Amino acid sequence: MSLVKLERGLERALHYLGNLLAIILVLMIANVLYDVVMRYFFHASSVAMQELEWHLFAVVILFGISYTLKEDGHVRVDFLYERFSAKTRAVINIAGTVLFLIPFSLLIIYGSYTFVMDAYTFNEVSQDPGGLTHRWIIKAMIPLSFGVLLLASVHFIVKNINRFKGVAQ
Repeated sequence: MSLVKLERGLERALHYLGNLLAIILVLMIANVLYDVVMRYFFHASSVAMQELEWHLFAVVILFGISYTLKEDGHVRVDFLYERFSAKTRAVINIAGTVLFLIPFSLLIIYGSYTFVMDAYTFNEVSQDPGGLTHRWIIKAMIPLSFGVLLLASVHFIVKNINRFKGVAQ
């Protein structure tokens, strides 16, 4: 398989992730709207709905990191970065991903495993009455999202290898 085909396949997968995150974001907005209307117009509130807000927000943020990497939208020291040639930027991107992003992602995956397994083993639930059960599901999003970030990192590396070679996608 050529690197261009690999880049396109990973790009497509990460594009679907972006679409899914857009749907989750709309659901989160609907949830917040429902919660605000119920609280201020009907003086009724649901702890579970409030918790669901931050659960959905966490999913959008955690997985949005990968989508942002796919879109090459992360903040850099742009006043320096933009002055470099395309090949130099590609080398910087590859080196930064290999030296910092991938080890950091592996560290988070490794470090969060026990955190998630403890929540699952003890069947952790919300401490608030009427809160959500199965707290391990949201905690499992941490290693899962960093696993997806590893996939996005591979895409980013391949994309920059193709840029360095001058291969247009």
